[in-house]
Amino acid sequence: MIGLISATAAGTAARDRMAAAWPDRTRVYDGPVGEAVRAAFAECEQLVCFLATGATVRLLAPLLGDKAADPGVVCVDEGGRFAVSLVGGHGGGANELAREVGALLGAEPVVTTATDAVGLPGLDTLGFPFEGSVATVSRALLDGEPVALEAEVPWPLPPLPTAQQGPYTVRLTDRAVEPGEREVLLRPPSLVVGVGASKGAPVEEVLGLVEDALREAGLSPRSVAELATVDAKSEEHGIVATAERLGVPLVTYPAEELAAVRVPNPSDAPLAAVGTPSVAEAAALVRGGELLVPKRKSAAQPAMATCAVVRRPGRGRLAVVGLGPGARDLLTPRATAELRRASVLVGLDQYVDQIRDLLRPGTRVLESGLGAEEERARTAVAEARKGHAVALIGSGDAGVYAMASPALAEASDDIDVVGVPGVTAALAAGAILGAPLGHDHVSISLSDLHTPWEVIERRVRAAAEADIVVTFYNPRSRGRDWQLPEALAILAGHREPTTPVGVVRNASRPDESSRLTTLAALDPATVDMMTVVTVGNTATRDIAGRMVTPRGYRWQESTKEGAQ
Repeated sequence: MIGLISATAAGTAARDRMAAAWPDRTRVYDGPVGEAVRAAFAECEQLVCFLATGATVRLLAPLLGDKAADPGVVCVDEGGRFAVSLVGGHGGGANELAREVGALLGAEPVVTTATDAVGLPGLDTLGFPFEGSVATVSRALLDGEPVALEAEVPWPLPPLPTAQQGPYTVRLTDRAVEPGEREVLLRPPSLVVGVGASKGAPVEEVLGLVEDALREAGLSPRSVAELATVDAKSEEHGIVATAERLGVPLVTYPAEELAAVRVPNPSDAPLAAVGTPSVAEAAALVRGGELLVPKRKSAAQPAMATCAVVRRPGRGRLAVVGLGPGARDLLTPRATAELRRASVLVGLDQYVDQIRDLLRPGTRVLESGLGAEEERARTAVAEARKGHAVALIGSGDAGVYAMASPALAEASDDIDVVGVPGVTAALAAGAILGAPLGHDHVSISLSDLHTPWEVIERRVRAAAEADIVVTFYNPRSRGRDWQLPEALAILAGHREPTTPVGVVRNASRPDESSRLTTLAALDPATVDMMTVVTVGNTATRDIAGRMVTPRGYRWQESTKEGAQ
């Protein structure tokens, strides 16, 4: 919960805007400001104070204790111009909250945490439990000292400017080891503990068994991702309470699904009791992984609990990101977030240049030139299979004449794939022209490098006969100068010579140009590969210099009736 505190009418107005926008996330604290701050500090995970920074500091000072436990605090000035991350930038989430508040109120987020200021992810903000000298190793990263990354478990990490060797270390491990003096341990959620228990098994027996199994195998409890069992035991108190004490979710599976898992130690007892020859091993192995601790029983007589431990490696992550038509303000926030999250970026060199400044230090960039689309797709998938967080970029929307198709043709279900939509060239051009896509429309590429002309011609003819607005991608190049005239001729057989045609070159870029002409007047020689050509249907009109396709044909009919 986010506590909201204000003192003046201006602050209260901004406070109320936030409360209205986030009704389930916020709680307003009225009354004397000092009392409100103290109450919110004790009851909330985060605070937003609509007060002067000095006043907020004085009110908070007596309350501050441990930065790992104190709530994050954001201070917003009375004019609503700045949202300052004041306390708990990382641990309390104030840095991210300042950005959210800024986006909501139109304020500039002010973040002064050293790592954030230079674009480095904080080692304590990666989403993993951590141990060791975070401040020391973070300072080494900031100072450009060589920091080695030792990933004992493959796991998708955000970019870190690490080296092969160095006096400082970031180690990704699920083993129960102590950090060195200049080392940070990151605990990935790589361990799955399968458990079985007889009815009424005490939590002390189940929990003790799990803890003993992890300790004797040299594994860290902080890397346990989940407790797993059979559906029939979903409400067994000893198992439920063990998951709660470990602070992990309890995941259950149907007996028939567990029965299909091959295990080294099946047994007749669970088969008779719950319908599967294995609970602990099968529940741990059902989603794959390496069996580190085979089934073992608790020490009690008779034993009422069993467990097994599996290491499930992290799945690589491939984000296929559409960069939009080129303008920075048409790059979506989601695309920006994925670019900053990726440790490996794969893309066409000219597209990489567009967003290079958004990449975090340590991002590995794999760029290539035109014509290497399939190679880039294979490279991106291969890097994801190695356990990396990968962004594969394309212009416009990555799923429209771009990189999503070849990448997904290469990818199998051994990696996670995320699609990030982008503003397409057709949409950007349409917004410049007016509203040419107001009714049914289709995009057709005139490039016959991958598609035979006979197929393209058939599609153009179908669009012409169906009276659909057509946007031509890749309309004309030096080596392909006849396809556009052919396509226009096909459309001209079904549409009037006065049909509006919009021509937009480099939509949304600094050298953008556009013009509205007609089907009869368009000179194909003025079109190149950087151009999008949109041909209207029989209802499309030039209205005040804008290309408009009405949402229905009744508009066209009423226009005709009015003219009679």
